[in-house]
Amino acid sequence: MTRFIDLTLNGISNGAIYAAVALAFVLIWRATRIVNFAAGGMLMITTFVASSVISSSGSYWLGFFVALALGFVLGAVVERVLIRHVEGGPPLNAVIVTIGLLILLQAVAGMIWSATPRSFPPAFSIKGYTVGSHTYLFGPFDVFTVLAVIGIAVALFALFRLTDLGLKMRAAAFEPIVARLQGVRVGNMFTLGWALASLAGSLAGLLIGPQVFVGPNTFDPVAIFGFTAAVLGGLDSPVGALVGGLILGLSLSYVSGYAGASLVTLAALAILVAVLMVRPSGLFASAKARRI
Repeated sequence: MTRFIDLTLNGISNGAIYAAVALAFVLIWRATRIVNFAAGGMLMITTFVASSVISSSGSYWLGFFVALALGFVLGAVVERVLIRHVEGGPPLNAVIVTIGLLILLQAVAGMIWSATPRSFPPAFSIKGYTVGSHTYLFGPFDVFTVLAVIGIAVALFALFRLTDLGLKMRAAAFEPIVARLQGVRVGNMFTLGWALASLAGSLAGLLIGPQVFVGPNTFDPVAIFGFTAAVLGGLDSPVGALVGGLILGLSLSYVSGYAGASLVTLAALAILVAVLMVRPSGLFASAKARRI
């Protein structure tokens, strides 16, 4: 029983990280109908920068907030410089651009920081809580991980549902022509959407960094799992991203614990294929017209 509890708690912690990556995919998909295959590379760059800031300054929180700010700026720059030219065009153009950006970012990271993965410190202790004679696989850093993802999800919900800016962003995403006629600067809203998505991805990189180390290619599985979670929940649904991340995290934790860690990637692929075959629009997709 304690093993099942350990695996469940581990699945919740990892699922929260997958949910943050899934949110990054969903925010961009809702705004521009583009799947950002460079998400893993973008969060890798911000985590590398955080690692450098922490090493030079000795302050984890300085590196943490610098990475989030850089993620916000990086998302805006990518949309303005690269994505703006392919928005509204053939979908294959955006696929090629984002894959090319991923390769470029990984190459640049290798040249600056080398291809050798480096350790990344956690914000809090990763030692599990001890109850009685058993130490569970869930410690203060896992609590921080879950609360951080819940916090950014609540903040995004409040932004989109309770502010005029959020209303403009939804209008620009769902009815860009009508939004323009109402005076909304649609291009600026798309830029802000990419910036927020990149910020969410940067948070995921900071949270998963202590587990996977930091290297040019070490975040690729996280990006794949995040994309799987987004598809599972529905690429149009932020709530689906959170639930999809949690379901995927729990599923992969059970597979790793009971069947072996070597089957985790295969299990994620099986879940992705099953969702695409049974419900390609995701668990939380709606057939109704989208409402602003």
